[in-house]
Amino acid sequence: MQFPEPLIEARLIRRYKRFLADVILQDGSQTTVSVPNTGSMLGLTAEGSRVFLSHSNDPKRKYAHRLEIVEADDTLVGINTGLPNRLAEEAIRAGLVSDLAAYPVLKREQRYGERSRIDMLLEAADRACAYVEVKNVHFMREPGLAEFPDTVTERGARHLHELIGMRAAGHRAIMIYLVQRGDCDRFRLCGDLDPAYAAAFAQASAAGVEAYAIKCQITPEAIRPDRLIDIVR
Repeated sequence: MQFPEPLIEARLIRRYKRFLADVILQDGSQTTVSVPNTGSMLGLTAEGSRVFLSHSNDPKRKYAHRLEIVEADDTLVGINTGLPNRLAEEAIRAGLVSDLAAYPVLKREQRYGERSRIDMLLEAADRACAYVEVKNVHFMREPGLAEFPDTVTERGARHLHELIGMRAAGHRAIMIYLVQRGDCDRFRLCGDLDPAYAAAFAQASAAGVEAYAIKCQITPEAIRPDRLIDIVR
């Protein structure tokens, strides 16, 4: 995924109200930017961190700048949770995820289960449908080990139970963990921060739900799915 224009470098002052952050631009001016991430962003909000912003001239947007990347642990980390579905689709079409590239039909944001929308529904005439759920990953405590989630996510656990239902109905059910940082070569469920999610993942795995973790390469010009990495217990 190529950014339409190179991102703008700045320094983080603080993140607040989940959706906002104050930054200092390179000319020394201060501005408020939108933060497209409702999570805790644990480990990614240190004052003075180098950050990268996109810019829009759309007059309908309240904030012209949007936070896209944070530098942490000497690497660039993508924090925009609006991008993982697009990146996961790129990974699928590039053949990085099992045989999913062989499905001729890919539908986005389809209703399924009791009260959910699946990120991607893959269809083919000669095989079972594949329901694909995507999660953004940017949390790291141990060098090289990406973890999810970084806080309690009841919604995430519900999605796993919905996938179990799809698997019981005879479909393929797939979790993709999109690791938006280039310094991790392993992935693990963060059971100490959200035991309920870890338990739901264990149930899903036992029920036949597939899981893949994809590492991305991050630059101020582009974010690209790179390769599968190991999921460790």
